[in-house]
Amino acid sequence: MNFFQTLGRHSLNLLQALGAISLFLLTIIRHSGTSLLRPRLTVRQIYFAGVLSILIVAVSGLFVGMVLGLQGYTQLAKFKSADALGFAVAAGLLRELGPVLAAILFASSAGSAMTSEIGLMKSTEQLEAMNVMAINPVSRVVAPRFWAGVISMPFLAAIFNVAGIAGAYFIGVKHLGLDGGIFWSQ
Repeated sequence: MNFFQTLGRHSLNLLQALGAISLFLLTIIRHSGTSLLRPRLTVRQIYFAGVLSILIVAVSGLFVGMVLGLQGYTQLAKFKSADALGFAVAAGLLRELGPVLAAILFASSAGSAMTSEIGLMKSTEQLEAMNVMAINPVSRVVAPRFWAGVISMPFLAAIFNVAGIAGAYFIGVKHLGLDGGIFWSQ
């Protein structure tokens, strides 16, 4: 009986956490009007979250594409056909690997910066000061950062994919000597 009680307690805790996250997301969306009426806040956060993450995303995409190109070449060379290298790398990057790795890199660089900034604002009581001045901290602090992430993430995934395909091109065409036209046609 103890097993079922533990399982039920963990299930209820999980449902409570999911409910709190859902309510917080609804609060952000409800208070997004103020941040969207002041696009300067959102644009500033797009710069800090998205633009400053471009370098790490592009370099990581380049090296992931190089590894995929080399790995794809060795796998395709076993079958005596290295013509489909461009397709294999592009399919792997565009379908699965590119968006996931770009999101992980975005969350690690920009997400940790946003979290530490909001945590510092909480510990220095800046959020309470906003409440005293009748400024909603969710609409002034959280919503612009949320929309900056929503707006910049697809662009970062595209940059990761382009850099990955360029890395595979470098390995396949420049280093291994495959035909560039065949690479791009696939």
